[in-house]
Amino acid sequence: MESLEQNVGTIDRAVRAIVALIVLFVLVKMAALALLAGGMLLSSATSGVCPLYSELGICTVKEEQKKA
Repeated sequence: MESLEQNVGTIDRAVRAIVALIVLFVLVKMAALALLAGGMLLSSATSGVCPLYSELGICTVKEEQKKA
């Protein structure tokens, strides 16, 4: 098997490591926000209550459903 010759210098490696850490940090933050948003949507879907709609005075329940 042929061995690979190193072709990435010290500065290049440092820059790549920093960029990789930034990308990972951003992805973790985005994943956390996606989980939070998904949880909030699932919670309002199962309970039928949306706190944001309450604050904005929005109601999407039809009149016949309100009387039941």
